[in-house]
Amino acid sequence: MVDDKRATPSPAAPSAGATSNAWHGRVVSRGSGPASAANIANIITVVRILLAPLFVALLLADDSAQGRLRLAAAVLFVVAIVTDSLDGMLARRQNLITDLGKILDPIADKVLVGAALVTLSVLGELPWWVTVVIMVREVGITVFRFVVLRSRVIPASAGGKVKTVLQAVAISLYLFPLSAVFGPWILVADAILMGAALIVTVATGVDYLVKAFRFNRPSA
Repeated sequence: MVDDKRATPSPAAPSAGATSNAWHGRVVSRGSGPASAANIANIITVVRILLAPLFVALLLADDSAQGRLRLAAAVLFVVAIVTDSLDGMLARRQNLITDLGKILDPIADKVLVGAALVTLSVLGELPWWVTVVIMVREVGITVFRFVVLRSRVIPASAGGKVKTVLQAVAISLYLFPLSAVFGPWILVADAILMGAALIVTVATGVDYLVKAFRFNRPSA
């Protein structure tokens, strides 16, 4: 979920031969040669995407009963969040950054967060307007980055990292059946934290667009 954690300037459009060789190269080891599109970092990213349907199924099956299925869904979400940091770290440390990874990583982030928010709204535990606002920002910025800034990179801000952490913690608190342990006051704390995540999400989205506008504006 960390914005631009694999970001590097996008290369020129690959030739047909380069595309066919994308699956050949390093999978785990560090080196200066080309990395395979099927490297360990990308595999972890794909696994994160595949975990989303299972997470949704567990959460819906629990149906707000706050039982074992709910706990399993919450744990699965946290595991997926951890892999979000792991794949980016491996890609950078092992020099396994690929064009496929730069496409899949933000998609995986949005799939996971979107799945959690939409399912919580379906269950009536999170207002739909909160889900819509967050997802419009997340999907909108991702599409803008791919379509408008394909050959340029706007560095991730500190606010973007705060947004990521707030979203992850807020969603996790909504998922774990904590009210049975701490009482109903924890629901108020959850709502406040989600509100903070919402505000920072919108603010960082606006900040990103302003930076992009300034970056693309021709110098006088």
